[in-house]
Amino acid sequence: MDFYGIAESFMSLIDNTGAALTPGTEGAGKAPSLWSSVREALRGSHQDYTTGSLNRSILLLAIPMVLEMVLESLFAVVDVFWVGRLGANAVATVGITETLLSLVFAIGLGVALSTTAMVARRIGEKDPEDAAISAVQAIVLGLVISVGVGIPAGLAAPKLLGLMGASPEIVATGSNYARVALGGCGAIIMLFLNNAIFRGAGDASVAMRLLWISNILNLILDPCLIFGLGPFPHLGVTGAATATLTGRTVGVLCQFYLLLRGTERIHILRRHLRLNLGVLWRLMQISLNGMLQFAISNASWIGLVRIVSLFGGAAVAGYTVAIRIVIFFILPSWGLSNAAATLVGQNLGAGRPDRAEQAVWRTGFYNLIFLGGLGIFFIVFATPVVRLFVQDPAVVPIAAMALRTFSCGNMGYAYVMVILQAFNGAGDTLTPTIVNFFGFWVLLLPLAYWLAVPMHLGAEGGFVAFVVAQFAIAGASVVLFRRGKWKRVRV
Repeated sequence: MDFYGIAESFMSLIDNTGAALTPGTEGAGKAPSLWSSVREALRGSHQDYTTGSLNRSILLLAIPMVLEMVLESLFAVVDVFWVGRLGANAVATVGITETLLSLVFAIGLGVALSTTAMVARRIGEKDPEDAAISAVQAIVLGLVISVGVGIPAGLAAPKLLGLMGASPEIVATGSNYARVALGGCGAIIMLFLNNAIFRGAGDASVAMRLLWISNILNLILDPCLIFGLGPFPHLGVTGAATATLTGRTVGVLCQFYLLLRGTERIHILRRHLRLNLGVLWRLMQISLNGMLQFAISNASWIGLVRIVSLFGGAAVAGYTVAIRIVIFFILPSWGLSNAAATLVGQNLGAGRPDRAEQAVWRTGFYNLIFLGGLGIFFIVFATPVVRLFVQDPAVVPIAAMALRTFSCGNMGYAYVMVILQAFNGAGDTLTPTIVNFFGFWVLLLPLAYWLAVPMHLGAEGGFVAFVVAQFAIAGASVVLFRRGKWKRVRV
C-alpha cells in the first residue's frame, strides 16, 4: 500500500461512515426508538435542528458532546496516572504546568464560543457558504493566537515554573515538560476551535470521533515515551507532554482534513481561503469577551483557594479533592449546555427565537434533573465517595463537608451552565462575562473571606459562599435571559 493508501485508511477512521438514521426510517408512522436515536447520535445525524422534536434534537447533540467532554478530560487523567510513577517532583511539574495551561484553556474556549455562535447562526440561516467563510476566519485567528502565545510561553517555560513557586528541583525536572506543553499550546487552541466549528454546524459526532483519535494516540504513546518502551526514547516526564502534544496535533490535522474534505454540514473550499476583515473583526470582538469570561471564572477559583489556604494544607487538600470530584461528575452537564448553545445559534439563524428559548428551558430542566439527583447522591454518600480518592484522616472530613456543601448548589448551577452557554451560543458573550464578574469577584470572594475569617466559619465559609454565589448567578441569569436581548444579537 502506498503513502496515499495508508493515509486514506487512517482517515477512514474519522470519516462520517455509515448512513445515519433519520426521523421516520424506523418504520412508517413510528417515532425512532431511544436506542436508534443513541446510535444515530454516535454515528452522525442528518437531523435539521431547527425543526422537529426538540427532545430528539437535544438528545442527538448532547450524547456526542458529553462523550467529547469526557474524552477531553482523559488527557490529564492519563498523564497523571503514568507520571505518578516518576515521583512527587514529576507530579508537581504536571500540576503547576496545568495551572499555567488554564490560561490557554481560557483563550481556546473564548475563541471556541464565538466560533460556535457564528457558524451555528449561518447554518441556521441555511447559508453554508458564509459558515465556511466564518470557519476560515476563526482558524486564522486561532493560528495567530497559537503562535503569539506558544512561542514566548515555550521559551519562558522555566521562568514561569519559578514564578509559580516551583522549587529548583522541580524546575530542573520539569523545564522540558513545560517547554513542550506550553510551547505546543497551539494544539490545544486549535483542537478546541476546530471542534467548535463542527459543533456549531451540528456535526457533534465528528468532534467526538476526532478526540477518540487523539486519546488513543496519547494512551499508546504515554508509557512508551515516559519509560522508553521498545524503540521509543526514555523521556521521563517530558514524554507525557510529548505524547499529549502528538495526540492533539494529529487530531488537529485530522480536523483540517475533514474540513477540507467536507462533511454533510460544513465544507471549506479553495474559494473560502481568504481574509474577510468584517467577519474577522466581529469574531475577535466576541472572542475577547469569551476569553475574559473564562479568565474571570478561573482567577476566582485561585482566589477561593487562597482564602481556604488560610486554614492549612488539609483544608486545601480537601477542597481540591471535592472540586475535582464535582468537575469530573458534572461533565454530562457541560455536554447538555453545549447542545443548548448550538440549538440557540441555529434556531436564531433560522428566525425561530421562540424555539431557541424553549430549547434552553427544556435543556435546563434536564440538567436540573441530572445535577439534582447527583447532588442528593453526594450529600448522602459524600464520605464513601471521597475515600475512593483520598485516605488521609485529616483530609477526608473536610473533603466530604466540601462535597456536601457544593452539592447543595447543584440546582442553581444546573441552570447557570445552560443559560450562560445559551447567551454564548447567541453570540452574546458580554452578558455572561458581566454576570461572572459580579457573581465571582463582587460577591463570592468578599463573602467567602467574611464568612471564613470574621464569622469564624473557617474553610466551610468559603464553601458556603460558593453555593450562595451560584444561586445569585442563577437568579441574575434567569432575569437577563427572560428580557430576551440575546435574541437580537448580530453575529
